[in-house]
This record gives sequence, C-alpha cells and structure tokens, in this order.
Amino acid sequence: MQNLEQVNLEEVSAIASGNNVPRKNINRRKDDGEDCDKPEKVKVHISEQPFTKANWHKHINWMNTTIIAIIPFIGFCAAPFVRLSGKTALWAFVYYFITGLGITAGYHRLFAHRSYSATLPLRVFLALVGGGAGEGSIKWWSNGHRTHHRYTDTDKDPYNAKRGFMYSHMGWMIFLQNPKLKGRTDISDLIADPVVRIQHRHYLWVLLLMSFVFPTVVAGLGWGDWKGGFVYAGILRQFVVHQSTFCVNSLAHWIGDQPFDDRRTPRDHVLTAFATLGEGYHNFHHEFPSDYRNAIRWYQYDPTKLFIWTMKQLGLASNLQTFSQNAIEQGLVQQKQKKLDKWRARLNWGVPIEQLPVIEFDDFKDQSKGRDLVLISGIVHDVTDFVDKHPGGKALIKSAIGKDGTAVFNGGVYLHSNAAHNLLSTMRVAVIRGGMEVEVWKRAQAEKKDVNPVSDSVGDKILRAGEQATRVPEAGVSGRAA
Repeated sequence: MQNLEQVNLEEVSAIASGNNVPRKNINRRKDDGEDCDKPEKVKVHISEQPFTKANWHKHINWMNTTIIAIIPFIGFCAAPFVRLSGKTALWAFVYYFITGLGITAGYHRLFAHRSYSATLPLRVFLALVGGGAGEGSIKWWSNGHRTHHRYTDTDKDPYNAKRGFMYSHMGWMIFLQNPKLKGRTDISDLIADPVVRIQHRHYLWVLLLMSFVFPTVVAGLGWGDWKGGFVYAGILRQFVVHQSTFCVNSLAHWIGDQPFDDRRTPRDHVLTAFATLGEGYHNFHHEFPSDYRNAIRWYQYDPTKLFIWTMKQLGLASNLQTFSQNAIEQGLVQQKQKKLDKWRARLNWGVPIEQLPVIEFDDFKDQSKGRDLVLISGIVHDVTDFVDKHPGGKALIKSAIGKDGTAVFNGGVYLHSNAAHNLLSTMRVAVIRGGMEVEVWKRAQAEKKDVNPVSDSVGDKILRAGEQATRVPEAGVSGRAA
C-alpha cells in the first residue's frame, strides 16, 4: 500500500477534477536510490502520427510498395528498350487471365468464401497461380477479405471504401496500418488446410517462381524471348492483375447500381465486371457471399463462374453453393420497394385520415355555406380552388356542394378515374363523426374489415390504385366509365 508520504497533492487535485493522471513507477529506484517519478510512455502507432520529413519513410509498407509500385515502375522504364513480340503479348494476356482466376476463383471464391469444394490438384493449381498474381498468401488475403465482409465500411474494414477511392484501391497496402484497429475473423479452416499452410510458409518463393521465373521461362524456351517474357509476361502482367483485382475493393464500391441493398457501398456494374474477371456484381456478392456465382443472369460477364462450372464438369470441383431464387428475389423486391417508398414519400397523398379533425354532419352543412365542401365516403373535401378546373364543368361539381356525393362520384353521374381519387385525397379537410353516412360505404367497409392493410418498409400504409378511401368498388349504381 502506498503510504501518505508518497501521495502527491497535485495528483489528488487532478483526480478530483476528472483529469487523467500519468502512472508513475514508484517502486523503481535510480542508481542513487531516489524514486523515479517519470510517467510511462504510451507508444503511438506510426499510422496515427502525422507525416513529417523525418518520419515519412516509417509510414510506408516497403514490402507491399516494392511489389505493387517499385517493381512495376522498373518494368515501365525497361519496356521502351524491350521489343514486344506478338507471341509474348498473347502469352502475357493468357497468363494475366490464369493468374487473375487464381485470385477470383481461388483466393476469393474457394478459400475466402468456401463457395465450392475443389480436389487437391485444383487447389494446388489455384494456390500456385494465385501466388503468381503477387497479392500475398492465401491465408493473409482471405483473412483480410473475410474481415472486409464482416466489417464493411467501418474502421475495422481493412480497405474501408468510405476512406476514399485511392485508399481502398491501393493506399491501405502502401501505408502501414495499426493492427490493433483491424477487425478479427475466423480463419481456423484456412489454418487447418495444408495447401494454405505450405503456400503461406513458402510464399516468397511462390511469388518469385510464379510471378517472374515461370512466365519468363515459357517465353524464353518457347520462342526465345527471355527479356520480353520477364518484362511483359512477368512484371507488367502482374501490374495489370494488381490493378484489375484492386478494382474489387475500390471501383466496385463507387460506381453502379444497388439492386439488393443500399445500406452499404458495394455496387453492381458491368464495367467493373470486365475489369475484374466477373467480380463486378459486387452488390449481389455482399448480400450472398457464399454463392459461387457473381453474375446470376446468363448475359452477365463472369468468366470465373464459367471456370468453376467447367471444373465441376471435369470432376475437379463439387458442392457449388447457390442461394435460392426465392431469397434472391426477396432481396430484389425489398430493395425495389424501398426505392418506391422513397419516391412515394416525396408525393402529396393528402392528410392521413386518422389525423383529420372529426366534425358533425350539421357542422359540415353549415361550413359548406362559406366554402365549397363536398362529402364523399364520410370524408369532407374542400374543392373551392378546383371548381373552375373541374373537367366535368362547374355545374356538376356545384350540385354536390354541401351534400353527400359518394354515389354520384362513384358512378351515379360519373365513375371517376384513379387519378381523380388521388387528386381528391389532397383536398380532404375533415371526417364526419362515424364516417358512415352513406349505406353503400358501410357495405364496402364491411367487406374489407378482415383485410390487413399493406405497409411499406417503414410501416406506412401503401395506397394502391383502386383502394383509395373515397372509392366504393360495389356502389350499386351503374354509370359511365372514365
């Protein structure tokens, strides 16, 4: 226990005022035997420190920067001095496609999301060509991607799109991030996978072999173009793969539609799909992440889906995961309804009936002497400003002033259109006590008494065409249709 002689009055005052008090190591002694009263230093991660001339280099993740920026820069500098042959150009494109599939079909859909099962030969192949894409090991990549799905658009998301396009595209890899701020996710299945463990342990060798040595050897032994194979099929091909797959983190969260959900940033766009070997239908993917498909329409571009399907036909893949069509259409309908609700909310549907004042029928008669009021289906409407605009003429609408015009409005004189009912709803000002002055309205309400009102996504009743409060479906009076 600390004795009273060791209590500092300044500390007591600080505690009383609610201020933080630095901890002191009172037990540690200097060489001369005196107490050491220096406060403990709290180490601040470099990512939380400002950039300065003295520390800017400490902010950089030099391993990632070397792979995704410095090496490509060297390749672009060398390209003007190395002839690009047609065979090398074709090989670079083919290998771009193969290593790209290593990420999309391998790292992403197989290892990160387990959207299908693969035989050992296919898993090894995807681990090798995925390593040739130069985007880290399966374990590292999948861990970050699962975290992204779990904490999308939050500070725990390693490539949070809300921090800017360039941050989500490349910045999160170039600059060091505080590991304590990153979200955690379960990768026990990856750790238990021997293919993943071996590739992770020897990733640097996999990277060098599959990114640079293999494409160079193919071009060199195949048609004698060693330099072209190294520069174009190796360095620059890897750069294109990087920029292509990085678009899944950036472009796929910035452009396109959100047909399934708009609470988060992922979007669907055909341009992103072409840039990412089919990963561009990202809104669908974030809603149904374990579906082996990214594009669900036959005409949508998704070569990764076709690759996985082909592997199944060859017996190399199985257990292809898909969400039910019912679940997919539920998402589509709900999002469309949400958009309709936003549109509906901008329109004037009139004062809700339950918010209208209740008056007696005699009050309605008296007030009709000072302004043009019409009673339809128990609801009082002020048509003063509409009398001169009435398509049927002043005489017809004037004849209903101060009277119950339910039967007349619903076919007695004219069976008014849906638009007329909607327009009339914007003119309502009150309801008659009981609201059942006309027998035909009583019958219409009795027929609907067991029908539950349909509500929108925020709980407001949806007013369907033909269900307006002033409409009487079975008025019992024949009339001319609108």
